Amino acid sequence: MDFSGPNGLTPMNISDKTYIVIVRCEIVAESCSGYFCEKSFHERSGGFAAYPQDRAYRTLYITCGGCCGKALQRKLSHLARRIGQREQIGKEQIVVQLSTCITRDNHHGPPCPHLDSIKTLVRRLDIDLREDTRISPKAEERRQSGEYSDSGGGRE
Repeated sequence: MDFSGPNGLTPMNISDKTYIVIVRCEIVAESCSGYFCEKSFHERSGGFAAYPQDRAYRTLYITCGGCCGKALQRKLSHLARRIGQREQIGKEQIVVQLSTCITRDNHHGPPCPHLDSIKTLVRRLDIDLREDTRISPKAEERRQSGEYSDSGGGRE
């Protein structure tokens, strides 16, 4: 199954992936357990809806490393090197999934001001990238009403 990500992200074949790295905001992770993102993955809802339900994936939840997100490149580089050496899993089998707390305006705050830079860092590593994890019905309602904006507008 081919998937073309939002904002012109590279088309990819989800069925070629075996390892999903879910990246959470460092600041949000101080108060959020990641429960809803994990639940969305297991239900294959929200940003994970394109992943086949009957397919087993390995997952790793990490943070961006804090503003400006530059630590993410080091973390992903380390992962790609180690998993390649020890388990022969190549970069083409890995996908980075940026969590909704990074990509969208929601009750945690506006989208990450470093989002474009984070995307560039991941792309430089030649690792596929997707956006969003949980899509909250309440936040979607607020986006529709104009209270939230994907360009960093209103807050709860």
